[in-house]
Amino acid sequence: MFPKEKVLDDIARVAGGTISALSGLNTQIKDDIRARIDEAATRMNLVPREDFEKLEAMLAKSREEQEQLARRVDALEASLAKTKQK
Repeated sequence: MFPKEKVLDDIARVAGGTISALSGLNTQIKDDIRARIDEAATRMNLVPREDFEKLEAMLAKSREEQEQLARRVDALEASLAKTKQK
């Protein structure tokens, strides 16, 4: 017969092996999901977040410059209209 301590040691060893195997499986599943998402993003021609944010900042700056130029044109047109009236 097996001594109780040996049986408990064997059960603890199997449980420890199972836990480490499950931990490795968890990491492998996460890596696989991440790889599939990356592949899908590549197929859909998605841009990285930082590139999107840079483009967004450039667009905001361009809009501001366009608004400033529109105000300048309006001021010049108003000035021209006053000059023509005189």
